[in-house]
Amino acid sequence: MKKALLLFFSAVLLLFTSCKVEPKEINYGQDHCLLCDMTVVDKSHSAQYVTKKGKAYMFDAVECMVMKISRDDNENLMEFLLVADYADPGNLVDAKTATYLISENIKSPMGANLSAFSSKETAEKLLKENGGKLYTWEQLKTELSK
Repeated sequence: MKKALLLFFSAVLLLFTSCKVEPKEINYGQDHCLLCDMTVVDKSHSAQYVTKKGKAYMFDAVECMVMKISRDDNENLMEFLLVADYADPGNLVDAKTATYLISENIKSPMGANLSAFSSKETAEKLLKENGGKLYTWEQLKTELSK
């Protein structure tokens, strides 16, 4: 009886610990973009969303993630929306709090010339150096839906 209870509680513990909803590491050079199927290689422009059920999907560019969310109208099903910080390649930050810069002088994989920044000050500095326009998450979704 004790062995059966121990086995049961071990199984329950394993079930709960294996169902964590959290971001996954992007395997650059191997993962493919959910929208365009290109290989994710650019650590400065990649993105990821994780559903509330824990399934992670990778994108080779922020604009791909925004377009996928807009097409599917499924942002409310996401636990995490993450974008690469252009100033810190490979570091994923919250898409809803990031500042976005669209500048013809900073190319992105899908041609929207879109970069994300965890720091508004850094984005403003690059805006001064490269020109363009800054956006919030909500403004960006509107801009890319035009």
